[in-house]
Amino acid sequence: MKIPRPIEAELTVQRSRFYALLSPATTDAQAKALLAERRRKKRKACHHCWACRWPDERGSVFEQARDDGEVGRPGLKLLEVLRRHDLEGVLVVSRVFGGVKLGPGGVGRAFAQVGEAAASKL
Repeated sequence: MKIPRPIEAELTVQRSRFYALLSPATTDAQAKALLAERRRKKRKACHHCWACRWPDERGSVFEQARDDGEVGRPGLKLLEVLRRHDLEGVLVVSRVFGGVKLGPGGVGRAFAQVGEAAASKL
């Protein structure tokens, strides 16, 4: 299912803020432009993890994910959210560190939770 419009969600976990943006995109250039815009808007964020998914010209599905140096494989968690909801587009989550280390498991869960919150608004 193509994402019809940009959708945002927020989550706070032990003082860290997670900001999700689920947005339509069909090319790598559109995804990178969206990520650059997000980096400008969320300047205090330490990490901007993302995943994207859309059909390619051969009829298969192009998928990509990036962790941006964050622990817990959050890019893969975001890609799993897109797969689970069969969404085509980009999911970007920006994290503003709150001073409490969540560990790899906690970070991965938080990214997945805020991604799910955005997807559930469809």
